[in-house]
Amino acid sequence: MGEAINLVNNFKVEKVIFNCGEYNDLEKELIKILNKKKIKYYSCIKELNIDNNKLYFLQTKEYDNENDNSNVIYTELNGYKYMFMEDAGVTTEKEIQDKYNLPDIDVLKVGHHGSKTSSGKEFINEMNPTYSITGIRFIDKK
Repeated sequence: MGEAINLVNNFKVEKVIFNCGEYNDLEKELIKILNKKKIKYYSCIKELNIDNNKLYFLQTKEYDNENDNSNVIYTELNGYKYMFMEDAGVTTEKEIQDKYNLPDIDVLKVGHHGSKTSSGKEFINEMNPTYSITGIRFIDKK
């Protein structure tokens, strides 16, 4: 989210999708720019059609924790199942397990950079991913 304003100011952006929940200060600043540039934005959507493909947003409810309100996205492309957990933690993982039947994910982007607050053992075992990806941050200490 930290570079969203930079992206909107420097690239062609047609629409923006926000997580469920209240807007934080950074999101409110972005919305001001979106309104000024007349860019449409949405919050807490369930599906997004892109050509012949569909992204499913799996949030089960609104949490009082911004990370657990992260967009959790599931899609199937070319016969492969993908799930992107963003910053969602074990609470969201449990809710998704209870609501959806999604075993044998081919590619799982693990939640919250693979931190100890996400990617619970039960969730990983049930999703049974072939590949798991975590976000990695590189910090330039110059």
